[in-house]
Amino acid sequence: MKKIILIIVMALGVSAVSLAQDDDGAKGNGSRIEALKIAYLTKKLNLSTEEAQRFWPIYNEYMGEIKKTRIDARQNKEGEIATEEKLLNIRKKYNGDFNKALSSEKVNTFFKAEKEFGTVLQKELMDRRMQKMENRRPFRGN
Repeated sequence: MKKIILIIVMALGVSAVSLAQDDDGAKGNGSRIEALKIAYLTKKLNLSTEEAQRFWPIYNEYMGEIKKTRIDARQNKEGEIATEEKLLNIRKKYNGDFNKALSSEKVNTFFKAEKEFGTVLQKELMDRRMQKMENRRPFRGN
C-alpha cells in the first residue's frame, strides 16, 4: 500500500514538473531529464510515504523558482556571479521549508544529490558523445 501511494505521489510530482516546463521547444528533453532527476533523488533520499507527500510539493515550488531565475538571467544577460548568488539565495530560502518536511540529514543529502545529478548527467552526455564519435565512419577522401 505504501509503495502504491509513493508511486502516485511521484507520478504527481513528475506531472506537475512536466506541466511547469517552458514552451521553448525543449519540452520533451527537459521533462525526460526532470523525470530522471526525480528518480535519482527518490533513490538517494529513500523517502517514506509521509516524507514524500511533504517533500515533493516543496520541491516543485523550489524548481519553479530555480527555473524562473535561470530563464530571467539568460534573457537579461546577467553575469554568472549575480545568477549564482540568486540561486544560492533560493536554496537558502527553501532550506528552511525542506527542513520542515525532512530531517536535516536528508535535506543535506538532497542538496548533495542535486549537485551529483548534474555531474552524473554531464558525464553521461560526454560518454554518449564519445560513443557517437567512435561509431562514425572515418572520412575517406578521393
